[in-house]
Parts: sequence; C-alpha cells; structure tokens
Amino acid sequence: MSKALLLVNLGSPEAPDEESLKRYLNEFLMDRYVIDTPWPIRRFVLSAFILPRRPAQSAAAYRSIWTDEGSPLIAHTHALANAIAVRVEMPTTWAMRYGDPSIEDALSTLAAIPGVDTIRLVPLYPHHAMSTRTSTIEAALRVLRELGVSIRLEVLAPFYHRPQYVGALAAAASGHLAADLDHVLFSYHGLPERHLRKSDPTGKHCLGSPDCCATPSSAHATCYRHQVLATTAAVADALSLAAGQYSTSFQSRLGRLPWLRPYTDEVLAELPGRGVKKLAVICPAFVADNLETLEEMGIRGRETFLGQGGERFTLVPCLNEHPQWIDALTGFAQGEEGWEVFEV
Repeated sequence: MSKALLLVNLGSPEAPDEESLKRYLNEFLMDRYVIDTPWPIRRFVLSAFILPRRPAQSAAAYRSIWTDEGSPLIAHTHALANAIAVRVEMPTTWAMRYGDPSIEDALSTLAAIPGVDTIRLVPLYPHHAMSTRTSTIEAALRVLRELGVSIRLEVLAPFYHRPQYVGALAAAASGHLAADLDHVLFSYHGLPERHLRKSDPTGKHCLGSPDCCATPSSAHATCYRHQVLATTAAVADALSLAAGQYSTSFQSRLGRLPWLRPYTDEVLAELPGRGVKKLAVICPAFVADNLETLEEMGIRGRETFLGQGGERFTLVPCLNEHPQWIDALTGFAQGEEGWEVFEV
C-alpha cells in the first residue's frame, strides 16, 4: 500500500481587499456545515446582510496582519508542510478548505501519482467541529468521488488530547509566560450551541447539564466543548498552573444565536476588575497564526484588556513551525494510531 499525505487548514483570502474577501466569505459562509440553515435562507442572509458590508470590514482587518509573504495562515501552513515533507517517506502537499490552494487541486495531484492507493488526510484542527473537521472530510470525499479514483482515505482523528500535541503547546507557550503573570486565558474559536447538539450522537448529552463535559459519554468523541476543556486542563497541568491561574473562553462569534460561553471579549473586559493586570492568552484551537489570533486577539483583544486597566497583555504565538510541533505531526503522519478510514 503506497500512501500520500495531505495537510488541510481552513483558508484565507487571496489578498486583503474587498473583492477577495467577498469571494472568500461567499465560499466559506455558504458551506452548510458553517451556517447550518437551509440553502435559500443561507443565500438570502449572506447576499442581503453579510456580503454588502462585511468584506470591507474584514479586508481592513486582514491588512493589519498581512505580511510580505501574504496571509500568515497560508505562509505558516506552507512552511509546516515543507518541514513535514522532508521527514516523511510519502508524497506530501497541503491545501485550504476555502480558497487556494484548493483541496480539489491537491487531491488531483496526489491521486495521479503512480502507485498511490491511500491518501492520509490531516485536518489541522485539534478538536472536532462540524464547521471545520466534518466540512473538510466531506469536501475530500466529494472530490475523490468526482475524480472517480479507487483511493482509500485515512483521516487523522482529533488530536486535542494526545501527549505530543499537548507537549508541543506547553513547550511553545512556556517561553512567553513571565514569572509575575497573573493569569493565563485559553481562548478557543467559538461555536453555536446548536452545532454541539447536532454533533451529539446521543441526542441528549451535550449541554444537557452543567457538568456534561465532565460526565463520561460517547458524545465526547464529537463534542468540541469537552475536547477544548480537556486541552486546557492538560496544557495547564503541563505548565504547572494552579486552578485559579487559568480559565477558558470562546472568541469569534457571529450572529445573535447563543454560542459557547464565556465570550472572550467580555472576559478580557472583566479581568482587570478582578485583579488580573498581567495576562497571557493562548489560542490552542489554531495550530497556525491567523486573523483570529493576530488581529482579533493581538490587536483588538489587547486594546480591550489594556483599556479596562490591564497592564500587560502577552499573546502566545500559535504552534506555527515550532520544532516540537513538527516532531509531533511527523509522528502522527507516520504512525498507525488515530486514523479513521472513509470509503470513497
């Protein structure tokens, strides 16, 4: 059996301008796993309310973090893929779920390599969410079916709890945590509460009680909230943080429906009033720095915290190309543990 490896991250616009953002947001937000309403409603909301205004706002945000290499997310994912490619004994490439390079192009390239009969797909999301992991898997399956190839698809399971990932996070963060730090905030991308309930195979466990994430259940295999709380606890333990020294919150909410709480922007505004003056923020839902880490947290989050009386705000960089993360991902890619097989 000859394998090939595909790393997939979420995506980025081609350029920090309004037209690029309009194309990117249209593809992203029309995904039924992102906005899970019927197509006509999704199309109406996007065309009538989001696309007329949001591209200009998002373009300005992207311009504040754009680099000479372009999108930070694209640059970091490309560099990570290059680092992995020289260490694994299989053809390796990378793609974005939305935008370029596309999953379609990447899979077409790998499937055309003589002898390749298995593609290992690594969604670069540590935790399960239908808007990231499910969407990426479904897109890959659709492309392979359209190509009409006889390919076995192996998908890396969520790795939120694996010691190699937790160790890499702790190693990457440790050098940024000053001894006089008051608090560490673990901020994860938010999700609508509805998404958790739809991903719950039991139909009743997720958000059914205040301690649902601590109560053993088969629902935890697809429960984003349980998985991020497990990551927080594991990394805090690796960093020797006491119970009162850290907390978890959720950022990047969209719309008016209930999302996972507490909301990061509200927590940042409240912390100085609770005596937290020196804060570090870690964003473990992202393995590469992007708009949500660099602009939402690094610029707006910093302004919120300092504006309410905070004295020092430290944004811990994502894993990016940290050597221990490269080691961890290389081990995942070459190992036999944690792979789920999908029939094309």
